[in-house]
Amino acid sequence: MNLFADIRSAVIEALDAMVAAGALPAGLDMTAVAVEPPRDAAHGDMATNAAMVLAKPAALAPRAIAEDLAARLAADPRLTHAEVAGPGFINLRLAPSVWQAVVQTALRAGADFGRSTLGQGQRVNVEFVSANPTGPMHVGHTRGAVFGDALAALLAFSGHDVTREYYINDGGAQVDVLARSAYERYREANGLEPEIREGLYPGDYLIPVGEALKAKYGASLLDQPESVWLEDIRSFATEAMMAMIRDDLALLGVKMDVFSSEKALYGTGQIEAAIETLRGMGLIYDGVLEPPKGKTPEDWEPREQTLFRSTAHGDDVDRPVKKSDGSWTYFAPDIAYHYNKVQRGFDALIDVFGADHGGYVKRMKAAVSALSGGRVPLDIKLIQLVKLWKNGAPFKMSKRAGTFVTLRDVVEQAGADVTRFVMLTRKNDAALDFDFDKVLDQSKDNPVFYVQYAHARISSVLRKAVEAGVAVDDATLAGQDLTGLTHPAELQLARKIAEWPRLVEIAAKSNEPHRVAFYLYELASDLHSLWNRGNDDSTLRFVQEGDATTTQAKIALARATGVVISAGLAILGVTPVEEMR
Repeated sequence: MNLFADIRSAVIEALDAMVAAGALPAGLDMTAVAVEPPRDAAHGDMATNAAMVLAKPAALAPRAIAEDLAARLAADPRLTHAEVAGPGFINLRLAPSVWQAVVQTALRAGADFGRSTLGQGQRVNVEFVSANPTGPMHVGHTRGAVFGDALAALLAFSGHDVTREYYINDGGAQVDVLARSAYERYREANGLEPEIREGLYPGDYLIPVGEALKAKYGASLLDQPESVWLEDIRSFATEAMMAMIRDDLALLGVKMDVFSSEKALYGTGQIEAAIETLRGMGLIYDGVLEPPKGKTPEDWEPREQTLFRSTAHGDDVDRPVKKSDGSWTYFAPDIAYHYNKVQRGFDALIDVFGADHGGYVKRMKAAVSALSGGRVPLDIKLIQLVKLWKNGAPFKMSKRAGTFVTLRDVVEQAGADVTRFVMLTRKNDAALDFDFDKVLDQSKDNPVFYVQYAHARISSVLRKAVEAGVAVDDATLAGQDLTGLTHPAELQLARKIAEWPRLVEIAAKSNEPHRVAFYLYELASDLHSLWNRGNDDSTLRFVQEGDATTTQAKIALARATGVVISAGLAILGVTPVEEMR
């Protein structure tokens, strides 16, 4: 049940009646007609822009349209008021019975309340994390992992068929560096002094890899040339790093559906096939790029290269796919990988990149546009940096990682639930401060605590009612007479519950799971406000001593709030708590 969509349908029906009556011309596009919460809650429960967006195409004054429309809407029994405001907006007030019915609907639907058919089963691939398999994941990967996982859950909740995918960057020079670093730890395991020269990975996390190599190879690789051991150790170390990454993801509650290997694209003809497909479209040519202005990109050469005409699909400049020496650029396997996704039949692709990959956005969109004939949209979400703080100072580096704070460092100190929620308290493209002191603080200023405390309060009310012999199962509560829920604070909480289905669709359409976290904080605030009012006004308390009927009605409102909090936290990947310690 999306109440806002229901009222919008009523607005559209009234507009159609105006067309039939000759008050509006036929053939008007109603797509931009919206019904949403007003900017100022004092103006009403909902507002519609119908008159404003139809005035120009109808060649009529917006206020004239609004007055006719408001008069027709006033006949709807769900509305108590339809008032024209300003140049032509219409503010609507709904009867208390409408909000009371929302509570019952939420209880009957349970965990499915707010679940949407928006996606209509469209297949969406969400690629996220995709950290280089050269060491443990750092805090930046943590934010990307949480964002991607929550986005996938949000899209699934809104009716999409979602695949979570990790692209293993195991085809570049960095895995050779990993192999050389692991070899030094192998030498160390054999009693020799490791030579961790500049450019190698210094972290202690490779010590167990070296010991495992010794267990497998003994001393047979010592003093052997690199050509003898590089390939074997590269594969061994990459597998060990991916096992570590999988463990880290599991610690955060993230499970991938698919792991795809960059290395698997080489020598299989997949890169060549993708490039030849583009060539067949007239999008591959040999040429020399103009020297760039300002900073020189790593893939620019002042000589002839094989280029992708990405400007034909919205990019600023054409992009190299093959260097002058005949080797592929980094971009070429990425093209092949995305072509593979298109060939697997996905209806939409989403990539979650670190902010330092901003330069890749236009070229990747151009490639997918070309390879899919414009059929498959690609949305790239950039994840901004996370700044860690503790005791009022920047959090120090991890000795184990050597150069950065790991995902495990963060989760072990803050917990997976807190980490996940906090990582979603800012939009993905905004920098985020993660203060270990604040995220564990039990106050209103800590959104994790505030939302969890609301759920714990609801659970405590349910326990208290059960102890008093009051039935509080959802079926019983949904069947109660809720007409007594008329206090403004009670209706405000019901209104916020009613916003949940609309919020889910808005967040899913924009691929913005942080909206769920923001909404849950607002919902919790309304619950706490009603609870605190009960401290001064006993008639607002959820448990009314000696009055089971009134208690059940009030607890129905609390329980419906809990249903939405649980659903929202499930999307964020956070476990709701039953009581606070």
